[in-house]
Amino acid sequence: MNNPHQIAVLGGGSWATALVKILTDNQLKVNWYIRNQNDIDYLLQHRHNPKYLTSVHFNLEMLELSSDINAVVQANKRMIVAIPSAFVANELKKVTIPLSGKTIFSAVKGIEPESELIIGEYLHQKFGVPMNQIGVITGPCHAEEVALERLSYLTIACMNKRRAQYLADMLSANYIITHTSRDVIGTEYAAVFKNIYALAAGIAHGIGYGDNFQAVLIANSIAEMKTIIRAIKRKRRVIYHSAYLGDLLVTAYSTFSRNRMFGTMIGKGYSVKSAMMEMKMVAEGYYASKSAHHFLKQKELFNKAPIATSVYRILYQEERPREVFKELQNHLI
Repeated sequence: MNNPHQIAVLGGGSWATALVKILTDNQLKVNWYIRNQNDIDYLLQHRHNPKYLTSVHFNLEMLELSSDINAVVQANKRMIVAIPSAFVANELKKVTIPLSGKTIFSAVKGIEPESELIIGEYLHQKFGVPMNQIGVITGPCHAEEVALERLSYLTIACMNKRRAQYLADMLSANYIITHTSRDVIGTEYAAVFKNIYALAAGIAHGIGYGDNFQAVLIANSIAEMKTIIRAIKRKRRVIYHSAYLGDLLVTAYSTFSRNRMFGTMIGKGYSVKSAMMEMKMVAEGYYASKSAHHFLKQKELFNKAPIATSVYRILYQEERPREVFKELQNHLI
């Protein structure tokens, strides 16, 4: 791409920072919303995010930074939302500009806790954004490896294939290979549940289970994910493709995975509160676990999701990880 195309990125965390890096490396001008003005001032002075991916230095000529979300929304037809799910509602409540005419891609990989909706459905129901103007950016891709420019893959999903391809072209780089999909619902739910299964992998590691058990756990996790997604939206999809199995694998096994790290701490005996305080970062799977539990009961999928249910029991019913996993191991094949 030779000509700059302006796009907005909402969010100042690690994944937002990684996406801005990719876009600006491609000589695309980015209108970047960061809530904290002090972080913006620091970035303008030092050319890097003060809190996340601090090794990434930006060409400031490619950035237009603002702490005014309405100014950013007003100025852009295309936006990427990369705000953690726990905070996305509070940020979007500030928006007074109609969103119905915007094309919005979610890079959240979580469920909005209050409404218990995936972000695409939240944007559609709460803000009237048509479904063919909503997309999803999914992995397998860790922000930390983007910062290191290690080869990574992104899947861009949208019902409108042209919109998906347009963003895929914007995000394609010598260290990023992009693919498109029309399975918006499937890829977004996969991105939610893989965080829960990564928590399970971390809990197992913290308890002391080895690689043999982890292999069985993740094999059963992808089967469980397939059952859940198929019940939500019947569509021809290959669950073993990167957007589903690949994203699950990297989140469950990578040392960069916040969800695996959080789960490991829980397995070792940390309370949820103490694990959160020590990490100082958001583990999306924690919030997703509660919403997913309610969703599974509502859809009568409760008995078909023993892994997701076990994570919920540990995190929200405060059952002992070792006892829950001793019971879970008899449900795995």
